[in-house]
Amino acid sequence: MEPFFTNDAIVLGLLLILLAFIFQTSSSNNPGWKKFYRYCPPLLLCYFLPALLHWPLGLISGEGSQLYFVASRYLLPASLVLLCLGIDFQGILNLGWRAIVMFLAATLGIVIGGPIALLLINGLFPELIPASSDELWRGLSTVAGSWIGGGANQTAMKEIFEVNDDLFATMIIVDVVVANIWMGFLLYGANMSDKIDRWLNADASSIEALKRKVEDYRLGIKMNESTTTVFQILGVAFGGVALAHWGADVITPWLKNNHAEALTAVRLDSLMSKFFWMIVIATTVGLLLSVTEVRKLEGAGASRYGSVFIYILVATIGMKMNLGEVWANLGLFAIGITWMLVHVILLLFVAKIIKAPFFFVAVGSQANVGGAASAPVVASAFSSTLAPVGVLMAVLGYALGTYGAIICAFMMQGVSGG
Repeated sequence: MEPFFTNDAIVLGLLLILLAFIFQTSSSNNPGWKKFYRYCPPLLLCYFLPALLHWPLGLISGEGSQLYFVASRYLLPASLVLLCLGIDFQGILNLGWRAIVMFLAATLGIVIGGPIALLLINGLFPELIPASSDELWRGLSTVAGSWIGGGANQTAMKEIFEVNDDLFATMIIVDVVVANIWMGFLLYGANMSDKIDRWLNADASSIEALKRKVEDYRLGIKMNESTTTVFQILGVAFGGVALAHWGADVITPWLKNNHAEALTAVRLDSLMSKFFWMIVIATTVGLLLSVTEVRKLEGAGASRYGSVFIYILVATIGMKMNLGEVWANLGLFAIGITWMLVHVILLLFVAKIIKAPFFFVAVGSQANVGGAASAPVVASAFSSTLAPVGVLMAVLGYALGTYGAIICAFMMQGVSGG
C-alpha cells in the first residue's frame, strides 16, 4: 500500500519532530513521564514510533525513500568518527588496570556468548528458531554490534551481513528487551554494591581516585562552543566520511578483481563489501585522530553531534520495520537471554579472580551492552560524579564494536554451519 507521505522532506520533518518529542519528554521532570521512561527507554521509542507511522498508520514507509541510504552512508560513518574522537587512551589507562580488564572481559563475554547461545538453543530447541541457519547468524551479528558498540555498529553489521529488514526488526526487540532487563539488575546491584564488593573481596578505594581523575580530564578538554568549533566538528566528521568513501571505492574493486576467489573460499565475502571498508576506515580515522590535538573537539560536544546522527539513523531504520511480523520469535529471545547469561557469568568470574569492585563490573558491562546512552546512567547510580567514566568507557566500546562484532559473527557462522 502506498504511504500517505512520499516526499522525503516531509518524512524527515516527521521523524525529527518525533525525536524532539521523545527527548523533550524523556528529560522532563513530570512524574508521569519519568515513570513511563523508567520502563520504556527512549531508544526503543526512536525505533518504534517511526515503525507505527509505517504500520499500521500507513503515513510513511522505508520503501522508495532515500533517507535510510543517506543516513547509513553519510551520517553513520560521521558518527563513528566523532564518537571515536573522544577516546583518551591515557585517560582510559588512568582508570586502572582492573577497569580495563573488566571492560575487555565484558567485550569477550559478548563475542563468545553469541556462538555459545546459538549452539545451545539451536541444538536443544531447533523448533523455536524461525529463521534459517544462514539468516540466524547474520541477524544475530547485529545484536553483537549493538552489545559491543552501539546503534552505529549494529547498523554496520546489518549492512555488512545483509540482514533483511523484518529479521532486523526482531533483532532490535531482542537487543533492547534483554539489554534493559540486565540494566535493571545493574541498577539494583548499585544499591548493594558494598555487599557485592565484600563477596568479590574487592578494594573499592580506587573509586575515589577515579572521581578526581575523570573530573580533571573533563575540565581539561572543556571549551566554549562557537560557530568555528561547530564547523571544525563537521569538517572532521565529513572529512572522515569522504576519506572512508574514497578508501572503500579503491579497496573494494581491487579485492574483487584480484582476490575474489580466495576470499570466497575462506568465507570472507564481506571483505568485498564497500560498506564494510567504509565503516572500518571511518572507525580507524576516529581512532587515529583521538591521539592528536583534534580530540579536544570532544570538549566542544563532538560526541553529542555523533549521537544526534545516530538517532536520526535509528529513526530511518524504524520506518522500514514491519511490526506485524516480529512477534513469533521466542527462540530468538532464548538465544538473547542465554547470550547475556554467558556475558554475566564471565564478568563475575573475572571480577572474583582479580578482586575488581562491582562498579567496574557494572560500568564495563554497560559500556558494551548499553553504550553511551546508558553507561553513564549506571555509573551515576554509584555516584553522580562518576557518570563521565561511563561515557569514556562507552566511547571505547564504539571503537571496538565493529571489530568485535565481526569476529563474533564469523564464530556464529562457524557453529551454525553457515
